[in-house]
Amino acid sequence: MSDLRIALVAEGPTDYVIIEAALKAFLPQPFILTQLQPEATKPEIGGGWGGVLKWCSMAGERFQGPIDQDPTLLGFDLLIIHLDVDVATFNYADCGEHLALLAQQKGWASLPCAQVCPPVGSTVQALQTVITSWLGQASLGGTVLCLPAQSSGTWLAAALLDAAHPLLTNAECDITVESRLPLLPKKQRVKKSRLEYMRKAAELTNKWADVKTMCSQAGQFETAVLNTV
Repeated sequence: MSDLRIALVAEGPTDYVIIEAALKAFLPQPFILTQLQPEATKPEIGGGWGGVLKWCSMAGERFQGPIDQDPTLLGFDLLIIHLDVDVATFNYADCGEHLALLAQQKGWASLPCAQVCPPVGSTVQALQTVITSWLGQASLGGTVLCLPAQSSGTWLAAALLDAAHPLLTNAECDITVESRLPLLPKKQRVKKSRLEYMRKAAELTNKWADVKTMCSQAGQFETAVLNTV
C-alpha cells in the first residue's frame, strides 16, 4: 500500500505537530504530511490565521473550481485546511488595516463571528462560512477543514491532563486553554514551541479517544478525514 499524500494549510508549526499526531491515531495507512502554509519560501504571506486567509484567497484567484482539484495540488490525495476556532473572536484589522479594507472590497464574511458557547457548533458553522468566503469563486470541494476548539493546543491539553483538571472545564469554549498550558505546575506545563509539542505528540496519538471525548471537533475532524480518503 502506497503512502497517503496529504497537504496541510495551517496557522503554524505547532498545529502541524498536533494534526500529524491526530492523523497517526486513526488513519489505517501510512501517510506523508506536507505543509503548504506557512511556507518559508513565501515570507510575504506570513503565518497565523492571516496566512491561512491569504492562502485561501490566492487559491481562489488561481483556480475557480474545487480547490482540492487545483492542478498545482494534484500530487496530493487529501487537502486539509486548519484554523483554530478562536479566530471567530478576532477582527480583520488584527492583521492590519489593509486586510480590513480588503475584506470589505472582496465581501468576505464578517469577523468576529463567535456565537454563544456552549455548544461550540454554532461558532464552528459561522467560521466555516468565513473560510468559504475567503475562497471567492472557488469551493472547498473534498477539502477537509480542521477546526480545533478553541485551538489545537486544547487537543494537546485534553491528551495530557486528567479529564477533571480545572483547565479542561468547558474546554471547547475557553480561548485561554492553550495559553495557560505553560503556566501549569512544572510536571504538567507545556511551552508552545514545535519542539515541546513534538515531545508530547505521541501522547496525543495514544490518548486520541480521550481527546475525542473531551473535544467534539476532534471527532468531527476524524470523521471528515475517514469519509474523504
